[in-house]
Amino acid sequence: MELSKGLNPQQKQAMTAGLGPILVMAGPGSGKTRVLTQRIAYLISHMGIRPYNILAVTFTNKAAKQMGERVNEILGGETRGLSLGTFHASCARILRRESEVLPFDSNFVIFDADDQRGLVKSAIKEMNLDDKAYRPHSVHNSISRAKNELILPDDFPINTYRDEVVQRIFVRYQELLLNSNALDFDDLLLWTAQLLEDHPAVREKYARRFEHVLVDEFQDTNMAQYILLKHLAGHHRNIFVVGDIDQSIYRWRGADYRNIMRFEQDFPNAQTILLEQNYRSTQNILDAAMAVIDKNAHRKRKELFTDRGRGDKLVLQETFDGREESTYIVDTIAKQVLKGRQPGDFAVMYRTNAQSRLLEESFIRAGLPYKLVGAQRFYGRREIKDILAYLRLVHNPNDEASLSRVINTPRRKIGNKAIQALRAVSVNEKKSMSEVMLDLATGEQSEYYGTFSTAQARAFSVFGRLLQSWRKEAEDLKPLALMDKILNDIDYQSFLDDGTEEGIERWENVMELRRLAAEYDQRPLIEFLEEVALVSDQDTVDSNANVPTLLTLHAAKGLEYPVVFISGLEDGTLPHIRSFDEPESMDEERRLLYVGIPRAKDRLYLTHALNRSTYGFTEPTDPSRFLEDIPDELTEGSAPAGIRISTRQRKFKEQTTWGSNDASAPIIEPTFRAGQNVRHPTYGEGMVLNTKIDDGDEIVDVFFGDMGTNKRLLASFAKLEIIE
Repeated sequence: MELSKGLNPQQKQAMTAGLGPILVMAGPGSGKTRVLTQRIAYLISHMGIRPYNILAVTFTNKAAKQMGERVNEILGGETRGLSLGTFHASCARILRRESEVLPFDSNFVIFDADDQRGLVKSAIKEMNLDDKAYRPHSVHNSISRAKNELILPDDFPINTYRDEVVQRIFVRYQELLLNSNALDFDDLLLWTAQLLEDHPAVREKYARRFEHVLVDEFQDTNMAQYILLKHLAGHHRNIFVVGDIDQSIYRWRGADYRNIMRFEQDFPNAQTILLEQNYRSTQNILDAAMAVIDKNAHRKRKELFTDRGRGDKLVLQETFDGREESTYIVDTIAKQVLKGRQPGDFAVMYRTNAQSRLLEESFIRAGLPYKLVGAQRFYGRREIKDILAYLRLVHNPNDEASLSRVINTPRRKIGNKAIQALRAVSVNEKKSMSEVMLDLATGEQSEYYGTFSTAQARAFSVFGRLLQSWRKEAEDLKPLALMDKILNDIDYQSFLDDGTEEGIERWENVMELRRLAAEYDQRPLIEFLEEVALVSDQDTVDSNANVPTLLTLHAAKGLEYPVVFISGLEDGTLPHIRSFDEPESMDEERRLLYVGIPRAKDRLYLTHALNRSTYGFTEPTDPSRFLEDIPDELTEGSAPAGIRISTRQRKFKEQTTWGSNDASAPIIEPTFRAGQNVRHPTYGEGMVLNTKIDDGDEIVDVFFGDMGTNKRLLASFAKLEIIE
């Protein structure tokens, strides 16, 4: 197969680049994944590199799977031994192989986000700390940031009393993880980096093995990942990284775009290749994206271009409030579907998950189906976590988080008192809770039997025997058969099926998990558990579902849709209010919009509301300052009848096509007063509740009885008529 077929000159240059460090700066939609895939195939087929000597890492299981399938297709399956997967999965494999020099064994489990926060909460409770002063979520974030910087508990920086307390929680949190023979996501990176740092022989083994290291989405790497890559590429120095500073949007979880600059410093002889041709979007969409991102500093400028022509102009749409914005979006989608577009062609993107509520309500009112990405993850559902906890416990009885979850689910007369008693004995005997319980499985012969009440001892004995039998059968059973055995033994269907729709749906979710387990019928239980633990939101996006998709801009990274709506484009939302006083955060907000714009292939709608409800209050808003950067020749649109532009918008209307060029004279004296009856051309008759002068205009709060709602209007534009 001709590998260069269909590649542009820059893509071909990247694929055939020789040895040494290579930095590929790839704009959105420039075919970077294809280049990475072709590069792997080229190394094997043309440069004679064995698959065993290649490591390729990316950020999602989905991307890794697609890349592997493509390489297999190109080479006819000649890829045995190729190490291809996410950072976390690759680290997990190394840690299991090298566990003899680590403080945990190879059967470790990976705690998910809920497990991690639960463990932090347990540490806080053990230390008699106030969980309102030291919120588990906030403390866990501090711990996670430290791990991403390769900071161990003893080295945690202490500048305040809170830091000192968090450091103590950090110490106990790590102890609890090790007691459960468990790692969190950050540990996978931290322990691997420590392993390679502290054990030169191990480092040399992997550095010599991996003659070529390839990295996708390099701008999203954190410090731990960067150090890992330096270690793994340290011998041969054949490191091929693909990234784009302009698409770095995960600073909040440790990603550092400066790793691209560090790469250039640490590998001064690196080749740099620019991929600027976009295969996804029209030129108008690309020009808008470049106009937004050009205001950022610390970047390598790219000139994005496409062969798809200029395309339609971007639609700018102003609405009165968030509810009207969501209605406009749903109505627009419905009209286009009637004209022949597929429902799955549409995506609605927003800055925060909370913005999805009004959109969901509008879809429901319209009777139109949709899919929501990143809200309630499949693997975060109660029933799924239950079954996975059972499987984890069978695999690793020291997993106290899993034991605590299932020991009385379904109910088996093991209450909190009994669990506390079991924990006390385990601490006193320096054994895990499961070890004590498995000993109790022998009944009255157990040395611990008399430590508990008769009822407690019997309940522990019954569950201990169950766990014992599952562990024995797990030696011969595949994940699916083991799951079926557990489901049958605990009669989980009867537990879930309470005769409600919710109960039926929960059991259907369990059946879906069962279907997934069937895919691992020839693989060990640990591989199944590891893969489901490392699933990301993007991995769960169903590209085959023919319905509109609702998702955050962060979750949209790497995806594409024919028609995209980016909603909530107001100052305080995008850019987020937390970024106003921090230039680096403001730059990242700008990058976030830059990432969102070229998700659209054919048509892009940018919407904002004059008023937005937050925390129960409705406040006037200003259009996002980023909209000012988009040239007016790229856009079209107008405000709906009776709803006019905001004060801030009037200040930059000359740079947009949003409204009339005839500005009304500033209002000095109020025209309206509380208690007056008024008529609005859109909302009908109402009563003035309040009025005030602000920035040369009169703001009028009106209650419209027919609509049952309050509206805040600008008097100079609202065309309110006083009814005598």
